[in-house]
Amino acid sequence: MQNTVRQPVQFTGVGLHSGETVRMTIQPASADYGIWFRRTDVLLGDAIIPARWDVVEQTALCTRIVNRSGVSVSTIEHIMAALAGTGVNNALIEIDGPEVPILDGSSAEFVRAILEAGLVAQHERVRAIQILKPVTVRRDEATATLAPADGLRIDFHINFDDEAIGVQDKSLTMSNGTFVRELCDSRTFCRKADVDDMLANGLALGGTLDNAVVVDGEEVLSPGGLRHEDEAVRHKMLDALGDLYLAGSPILGRYTGVRAGHALTNELLRKLFMTPGAFRIVECDASTAARLPGVGVHLAEIPAVA
Repeated sequence: MQNTVRQPVQFTGVGLHSGETVRMTIQPASADYGIWFRRTDVLLGDAIIPARWDVVEQTALCTRIVNRSGVSVSTIEHIMAALAGTGVNNALIEIDGPEVPILDGSSAEFVRAILEAGLVAQHERVRAIQILKPVTVRRDEATATLAPADGLRIDFHINFDDEAIGVQDKSLTMSNGTFVRELCDSRTFCRKADVDDMLANGLALGGTLDNAVVVDGEEVLSPGGLRHEDEAVRHKMLDALGDLYLAGSPILGRYTGVRAGHALTNELLRKLFMTPGAFRIVECDASTAARLPGVGVHLAEIPAVA
């Protein structure tokens, strides 16, 4: 069955890149509504934006969606991952600014608030996108692939010069609450040199050591250090789940990312939907639905460090 939130879920925080304080509310929505954003501060014209792959504007630092009127919402990947990971299929997200609040740099606060509010089961079945044949995109040394699988599996490889990150690999099947237990508390990360460059160019104005893991060579500058030894690759998997949910439905397939980022994952979705015979839409029976990321999750599964 499809799900929506039982009651409105509210958040207040700053945008990572804009530094603006924003208020955001996840509102319940009817079955088959999908996920939409509404800019409540936009009083003229179209303020509604679908959370969908074909309205993503290519950016390196985050995922931004833009409607035909030019109204946008950016850094949506963490809330999209939280919705996917808790099994929310339908919601209207109202926000009074241009960027989703970064909170602690992970999805944990979103997940906790959604689970505390509770979900309402809707009678319509969940429709999923079943991958039928492999699709791959490449940019330089980075690749992203979707291949057939019974449920959603994410494999990721990263390789950074900074010793605090280095080479990391992780593979997880995203069923039975795996996202909530293993990934939701993993924070966005960056190198100190990149932070300095972004600040010099008017970016990351809301970034602090409390909402990102900042590394400098072998040193982790953020207070308390890492939540997981491999927190960086876990966060890349979190981002991938959020970006994949822009397909409009859960995906039944294996995603493999090698040095991949937001733009490459979106390019992968665009290629998937343009490739004849690469996918089909299926209505999930009970056994298939049981393998979706948000089935059976509960508050006790959120890691204690978050």
